[in-house]
Amino acid sequence: MPRLIYTILFYLLLPLVAVRLLWRARRAPAYAQRWGERFGLGPSLTSAEQVIWVHAVSVGETLAALPLIRALQRDYPEARLVVTTMTPTGSERVRAACGDSVHHVYAPYDLPGAVSRFLDRTHPDLAVIMETELWPNVLSGCARRGVPVVLANARLSARSAAGYRRLAPLTRGMLADLSAVAAQTPADGRRFVELGLPPERLVTTGNIKFDLEIDAARRQRAAELARQWRDGSERPVWLVASTHRGEDAILLDAFARVLEYHPRTLLVLVPRHPERFGEVAALAESRGYCVTRRSEGTAPDERCQILLGDTMGELLDFFGACDLAFVAGSLVEVGGHNLIEPAAWGVPVLSGPSLFNFTEVARLLVEADGLAICDDSEQIAAVVVRLLADEEGRRAMGERARTVAEANRGAMARLLEVIAPMWAQSPEPGRARR
Repeated sequence: MPRLIYTILFYLLLPLVAVRLLWRARRAPAYAQRWGERFGLGPSLTSAEQVIWVHAVSVGETLAALPLIRALQRDYPEARLVVTTMTPTGSERVRAACGDSVHHVYAPYDLPGAVSRFLDRTHPDLAVIMETELWPNVLSGCARRGVPVVLANARLSARSAAGYRRLAPLTRGMLADLSAVAAQTPADGRRFVELGLPPERLVTTGNIKFDLEIDAARRQRAAELARQWRDGSERPVWLVASTHRGEDAILLDAFARVLEYHPRTLLVLVPRHPERFGEVAALAESRGYCVTRRSEGTAPDERCQILLGDTMGELLDFFGACDLAFVAGSLVEVGGHNLIEPAAWGVPVLSGPSLFNFTEVARLLVEADGLAICDDSEQIAAVVVRLLADEEGRRAMGERARTVAEANRGAMARLLEVIAPMWAQSPEPGRARR
């Protein structure tokens, strides 16, 4: 009954869902495309193929899923991978990173008909859902067809758990349909169990984002960026990554103060969503800054104070080319973004106080003195000014952050151990076993 009520409400809200897509399409035209896929009308796979379905809602989860996708392709070469996202930015990352090696479509809306059509077209043997993307009809549809579902790299903040608790009957049904939950931390796992997950289905694996691999080609690209941005000089580079609306003004205020002490500093400013690139550029220019866009392909000269990161897929390279990084989504109630990427490069990390998506990562970095949490523009400016003036201290802070990143690797191997028996239990003959 709870799922039926939920489904009826979802159907009633469909006109608003369509309006929201069209509204977002004003800034990001890709939202007006491929609507059929959102209703389960994507291309079909042949029924003879063995299929693993990996779902990552947006660009952050997609980036975390890419190493898992590669590991699954390596361990199960007989399987066809279906990779779904909900956003155009996530879709673009899948296509850029995986090309034709995976079958990519948008995930269906959580409506029984859409879910059934999607499952009929892709017929997955195993589903791996990233982080906390729980949908009642998706999980129920997989359960009815005997498709095991693994919630991978699962996180559940106290705030999110309270929300699920208010929908306890619906939540218990969803958790009962999960085959396994691979939680990032014991606290995440405990919250799932308290909401109704059978304890025997819980495994604490750690955060697979710590298993980030920075290969030689990426290091070379980062070194080339650093050379271009500094033009042979010692110009300081401060990267501000993944800003949301409401944060850019705060960070530009901080940058103005930084320039009073370090006037040659280059700010590399990267909005989280492509539809905001023009808005952020206009804001910076309205304050009198010279802005160069990364998409123009020209390096900023000494007169240019801000490089707008208006391309996709380069942020990890940017972390390797800067002197220190502020990870945004943390000055507004978004919950923060990936702190591990700058840490893995050995870069000092700054953040705002809203970090409920990365509570454990933030705790580890703060305890190691590899992360500085700043509440406002004045605190941000003070930390940046201090670190840019103290090269030895800056490098030491970065090394402490790197130590945390390296000490917490291994979650990917533990997650693959959770997935292996799910894949092996399929009744189809000839299924590869680990």
